[in-house]
Amino acid sequence: QVQLKESGGGLVQAGGSLRLSCGGSGPHFSSYAVGWFRQAPGKEREFVGAINWRGTNTKYVDAVKGRFTISKDNARNTVYLQMNSLKPEDTAVYYCAAKELVLVTAAREYDYWGQGTQVTVSS
Repeated sequence: QVQLKESGGGLVQAGGSLRLSCGGSGPHFSSYAVGWFRQAPGKEREFVGAINWRGTNTKYVDAVKGRFTISKDNARNTVYLQMNSLKPEDTAVYYCAAKELVLVTAAREYDYWGQGTQVTVSS
């Protein structure tokens, strides 16, 4: 059983930066790929990006490419989502999710989820 907890959300002005953390616990967390998703009010949860279990491969949705970066520190059982040049449309609850070994983009493929952290970008 893997448990995930997000942190680092908050209120930031447009153009600013935030770094979200996803702390993982449980056996073999380092062997899990981790994805980030977000859900804005009235919208469906959408894929933001993901990283493979080794931390050597990432994938991002077009809307965040060049602005967001995912990294994985297996020694600390933590995955980071660095968000730069934030826009009001990035406002959402951000979730991390884990799946053993394989980097995937579909929410239904992930086995474990955190409870989310709110990110609000003011204009």
